[in-house]
Amino acid sequence: MARDAEQTKRRLLEAATAEFAAYGIAGARVDRIAAAAGCNKAMIYSYFDSKDGLFDAVFDEQTNAFFEAVPFDASDLAGYLGRAFDYFEEHPENLRLSTWHRLERSGSEHLAAITEVNDVRLREIGRAQRAGEISGHFSPVQLLVLVQALSAAWHSTNPELGPHVPAARAARRRTLVDAVQGLLALK
Repeated sequence: MARDAEQTKRRLLEAATAEFAAYGIAGARVDRIAAAAGCNKAMIYSYFDSKDGLFDAVFDEQTNAFFEAVPFDASDLAGYLGRAFDYFEEHPENLRLSTWHRLERSGSEHLAAITEVNDVRLREIGRAQRAGEISGHFSPVQLLVLVQALSAAWHSTNPELGPHVPAARAARRRTLVDAVQGLLALK
């Protein structure tokens, strides 16, 4: 029985990930999530208490997957950016969920985990700057914001630029890595 419960919960999380990524929190429908998961919508409330609780579970899972898959190295910010870009290419739902979270949930309690990770990253960047491993031209927060924004740049650009965007993933990635290397070269 426990195995079936875990399988049901897994199917709900997978269906909810797709639904929330496509429609956001407000636009997501528990009926569609339950149908895609092949279960009764009452199971959503049983496992997650509410649609918001289900979104929180999906967002936590996706955030933790990103943190685990994309190691941060303050002395190699270009490499980190490249890994983040690759992750977003392979998991566009992660970036979409983050965007929906910023739009519909800013200030929520789930930001505490992200704030903690960012605080560690800022300290690591500061340490790398003091050690002379990376340029001190920008403050740690400026560098982190620039790197994070650049990692998602191709994914969040205006669709009207589509015909001009390099089709090759490697070319898009190289542009971003070069941009960070250029920022780090500033004295």
